[in-house]
Amino acid sequence: MRLWNRTKLLWGYLTKQTRLHALPVEYIVETTAKCNIYCPMCPRETHPQPKEDMTDEVFRRLISETGESAEHMMLIGLGEPLLDKAIFDRIEHCEKHKITTLLSTNGTLLDEQASAKLLATPLKHITFSFDGSTKESFEHYRKGARFEKVRDNFVRFAKMKHDRGANIQLVVQMVRMEKNRNEVDDFMAFWKAVPGVDEVRVKADETNVLAPESAGHAASDWQHPCHYLWRGPMYIKHNGDVYPCCQSYMLDGQPVGRIGQQPLTEIFNSEAMQNMRKLHVAGRAGEIDICARCCTTIPHPILVAGSLFFHGEFVRKLLPLVERLTYMSKLPAALLQPPRKAQAPELVQIATAARSSLTVDQESQTVAVAKDQSKTH
Repeated sequence: MRLWNRTKLLWGYLTKQTRLHALPVEYIVETTAKCNIYCPMCPRETHPQPKEDMTDEVFRRLISETGESAEHMMLIGLGEPLLDKAIFDRIEHCEKHKITTLLSTNGTLLDEQASAKLLATPLKHITFSFDGSTKESFEHYRKGARFEKVRDNFVRFAKMKHDRGANIQLVVQMVRMEKNRNEVDDFMAFWKAVPGVDEVRVKADETNVLAPESAGHAASDWQHPCHYLWRGPMYIKHNGDVYPCCQSYMLDGQPVGRIGQQPLTEIFNSEAMQNMRKLHVAGRAGEIDICARCCTTIPHPILVAGSLFFHGEFVRKLLPLVERLTYMSKLPAALLQPPRKAQAPELVQIATAARSSLTVDQESQTVAVAKDQSKTH
């Protein structure tokens, strides 16, 4: 069923169909809107959130409607997943329906007990958000979190994962911003040396919260339709509202439906979704307000097609390698269009924990060359 669903999505994408007889393979599911720290770059600062969790009714309805087509769910959003008391059960529920899962955590609640409990679940991917290699920069961007405590929580989890031989991909990630941009070398060196860490990633800030005036694609950037509208991930808010992608919510787009009020098959082919696809395939995505202001990278159709040949879990594991090879010029730079042609944010790409064939400075130079050479995403 999943292979057939992917085949129909691939055919729909390649033939530029606006009505699809399939469902997305990936979802971002916000199981909680609660958070326990303040981050100035987080969209929560422009979009205040209630202290609420997704109800079991909404979550189970989503899984029942996607259980034969969904392949991967990121149980994240504008909340801290470990504040959701049902998060462990939700991971297990996804596994029962053969859906793999990912969490991203700020680490404040990842004590030894929570770590052991997570490692006992079938969770396949986890991202540690750690924005800085010094106490000053980290606590500037993660207000309410203690540098030493979170670092120790992450290190302990990584070592527990390593010692147990747990089958979970662990990524430590820093968003590169003004106060931590000079800490990349130290950040990568420290985390690559921690047993159990699979990848270390330093990425650009794509939220536009700190610099809203810098947002957006030029009209000429839209040479390829955005993959989100075909393969996903769709964004499911804690209250069941469905958005075409996470960026559409952050950029004040309107929901295209709500779980429980209409079947997801109708939502995915709603008038709003079909109209967006029509403009994208016509090269007129810049006429859509949320798309014109979006800074997310748009992959080349070759990568999108490739992502539909394989199961979503494999694609999630392979994606960092594709990004890294592209920025190292081992693959054509045209496979990944930079977020913006003018004044594109710098991006230092992923390094594996086991080895790094480029220094950080070399990687930065490679990214700059790739951006200069590339006219497509």
